[in-house]
Amino acid sequence: MALRQCLKRERLTGRLPFNASTQFTYMLYSLTPFLVHWGITALSLWVASHIFAGIKFTDTSSLIVSALLLGFANAIVKPLLIILTLPLTFLTFGLFLVVLNALMILLVSSLVDGFKVSSFWTAFFASIFITVLSFVIGSFVIAGDQSQVIQMPHSGIWL
Repeated sequence: MALRQCLKRERLTGRLPFNASTQFTYMLYSLTPFLVHWGITALSLWVASHIFAGIKFTDTSSLIVSALLLGFANAIVKPLLIILTLPLTFLTFGLFLVVLNALMILLVSSLVDGFKVSSFWTAFFASIFITVLSFVIGSFVIAGDQSQVIQMPHSGIWL
């Protein structure tokens, strides 16, 4: 069965056929957006390290690990911080989210040995730059790709 037919069937029924090769293809198809976002984050961090003097990577592996950890920090830690700092975020009309982005960069730099950020203000302005650059690159790379459209399940079954 072709991948498009499987995806169409999955949208209608909420289930995929139990074919091992189809399941593997679907898994790789679902992994592609993650790899694209990881690459965009790594590229944005690399460009930021050349623009901002206070951001340094010792080698390529530290850049790749930093991009991966930054993605995980933004997916797991940042939502918790947003909830905890919601009153302050409302008070500053959302501008405190830039501070949270800077804190995520500082957190990743403290976890990865080969990634150094000199100060909070470097992380602050770099986070603005990385966000804008990631958005611009992502709009060119992901534009028109229908795999990026997130659809809610119709049957009410989430898993």
